[in-house]
Amino acid sequence: MENFSDIINSVPSQINLEKAKGINALVQFSISGEGGGDWGVTVDDGKVTVTQGQLAKPQLIIKAKDSDAVRLVNGKLNPIGAFMTGKVKIIGDMALAMKLFDLLK
Repeated sequence: MENFSDIINSVPSQINLEKAKGINALVQFSISGEGGGDWGVTVDDGKVTVTQGQLAKPQLIIKAKDSDAVRLVNGKLNPIGAFMTGKVKIIGDMALAMKLFDLLK
């Protein structure tokens, strides 16, 4: 099974860039487990970039175990269900989180 560090860098190619127009967001992923680490995802009016490490002032922090984060990004884990069961912790703007999950193809 792939780990989160393998797929986070492919996120820009998994985003519907047309839907991302008009959205500006700084999202911090803090992932625990074997493929874990910290990554920042910046959505800037249709452009998406991924950097390793901590963002200075993220609007949203998503915390999860590696396996759950992989399933979430691949669309195999329902974001709301994962949040409600505690598999994924979201700190910050929940409306923004839902908007961003909608951007994944």
